[in-house]
Amino acid sequence: MARAGKPCEFYCEGKHWYCNAGLPSDVTVEVEDAVFHLHKFPLMSKCGKIEKILEESQDKDGGISNIELKGFPGGPDVFLVVAKFCYGSRVELTAKNIVITYCAADFLEMSEYEEDNLLAKAEQFFHKTVLHNWKECILCLQSSELIIERAEKLEIVSKCVNAISTMACTDPSLFGWPMKMYGSLQSPGGSILWNGINTGAKIRSFESDWWFEDVSYLNIYLFEKLVQTMKGRGMRSENLAGAIMYYARKYLPGLGRWQGGQVGKARTVASFSMTPAAVDQRVLLERIEKLLPDKKGKSFCRFLLGLLRVAMILGVSQSCQESLERRIGLQLEFASLDSLLIPNYSDSDTLYNTDCVERIIQHFLSSEQSVALFSPSSFDIETSPSSGALRKVSKLIDNYIAEIASDVNLKPEKLRSLAEALPESSRSLHDGLYRAVDIYFKEHPWLSVNQKEQVCNIIDYKKLSIDACAHASQNERLPLRVVLQVLFFEQLQLRTALAGCLHVDDSESAPTGPDAAPIEMANQIVQRDGWVTVVRENQVLKVDLEKMRSRVAELEQEFGKIKQEMQKVAKSHSSLSSPRLMARRIGCKLLPRASDTQPDVIESVNPSPRASIDQGHHSQRSSHRKSFSILPIL
Repeated sequence: MARAGKPCEFYCEGKHWYCNAGLPSDVTVEVEDAVFHLHKFPLMSKCGKIEKILEESQDKDGGISNIELKGFPGGPDVFLVVAKFCYGSRVELTAKNIVITYCAADFLEMSEYEEDNLLAKAEQFFHKTVLHNWKECILCLQSSELIIERAEKLEIVSKCVNAISTMACTDPSLFGWPMKMYGSLQSPGGSILWNGINTGAKIRSFESDWWFEDVSYLNIYLFEKLVQTMKGRGMRSENLAGAIMYYARKYLPGLGRWQGGQVGKARTVASFSMTPAAVDQRVLLERIEKLLPDKKGKSFCRFLLGLLRVAMILGVSQSCQESLERRIGLQLEFASLDSLLIPNYSDSDTLYNTDCVERIIQHFLSSEQSVALFSPSSFDIETSPSSGALRKVSKLIDNYIAEIASDVNLKPEKLRSLAEALPESSRSLHDGLYRAVDIYFKEHPWLSVNQKEQVCNIIDYKKLSIDACAHASQNERLPLRVVLQVLFFEQLQLRTALAGCLHVDDSESAPTGPDAAPIEMANQIVQRDGWVTVVRENQVLKVDLEKMRSRVAELEQEFGKIKQEMQKVAKSHSSLSSPRLMARRIGCKLLPRASDTQPDVIESVNPSPRASIDQGHHSQRSSHRKSFSILPIL
């Protein structure tokens, strides 16, 4: 690049730059707040724009010409490089200054007069060196942020983006790039060399996320263009989502705790000295949300929930928040309880944002479950049918309600609204709801009986397990009416279970299908021990105690009646004590009675057959004797 002869030197005095060419300056060029005192011939021989300006404003007296370059790309620093090039100094082109130099040469129209002008040299360096090197292409694209409009006009941005997307979509080892970990110590077959000897060890292939760290140095505008270009080239959605997630975690510190196993340690091919781009977090989050693909996966769902939490903190637009809630609702079955516990950042008294969760549930129910799943190898997902997804969501929401039930400011209406957000068919058992209600009553002892009964209406007592029924029947926090309903349905379950056991065939084949349900329930009844058995024994003892009390009352009544009868008998005995005396007067001799010999013994009401026969013979003999004793007296 050097001109013939010794190049001139430049020196600065304040904001004025001078050239020690040995001739007085005949032109001044003003760039922003700096003034360059130069000469016309070197500038006119290289810069077509300056030549046109000088020709239009040529002073007839031959005085000093003044030129003001408004909007010059790069400012005084870049113009100093251009001025040195015009005076024959060497200009070193690098990946960091190629874009700004390219744009400055285009601005000054440095394409005429000489084949080796600055614009031609910049174009040659850009196409032959920058676009074929991953690191320099990234640095070139990053350095274009300050003059993005002119760089796009010259198609510098589009060419860099296309080159980066092509290299990212292809295994870097196919291009023969020197890997950072091994350098150039590779054999033609791809194995590692040690002192020129083939070790036979193969180079570890790069994973699909090797480029995430490198492209994260771009600002959001360039990163967005890169993602869209990669998407147009057919890059896999999971790779694009991984790059977006990596980029978001780097510039949104609030997402740090929500990192799953997807990101791991940062991988980079290039070693950059430039700092990451400065971003507006709110704008970045809104633009990242638009880049996200409509896919499903565990790590992706966790990332979306973390992104929603940060969005609420930053106060993003309503449309962005609604879009995040819709995306989460499409894959709610992959959510975890800890990520679903979104704190309430508004002025509400409750600890958690239950309104947001309720909207997510509505999106889940209204979705057609048509969103494609990520590849299992990249996001560790579990495929499941829609019915299975509904059961997972119902269990998740039951655990969510139980977790937020300890909030003393949670209203009963809100708890009921969350529980009733899912259809009744989504829960085969209501044990989770019962657990949530029990925790809620424990933390809200001031609730009235009416409020408790309204909360308990969310529970279907027919869908409670045996253990849950046993616990509810002894739960003092439940209203009495609810306990009675639980006992009623518990008895029905016991009857059903025992009836199923009685009708089981004694064959060796195990029962399957619907007939196995009552048998399994009966087995649970038999196998249960501990406090459940104690509860049953207490119930039996209560019933026996009530029967004993009623029996004692009946015996007391009978004893009173017997006492009254005995009093009547005593009175009649005193009035009828003279019959023996009257019998003696008429000459009759009465036989002794059993009551006279054993006065304290009470005869049986129903005598035995043998006693009745003896009594009959005895009565005949006594009558015969009576008739015999009366005749002599007459």
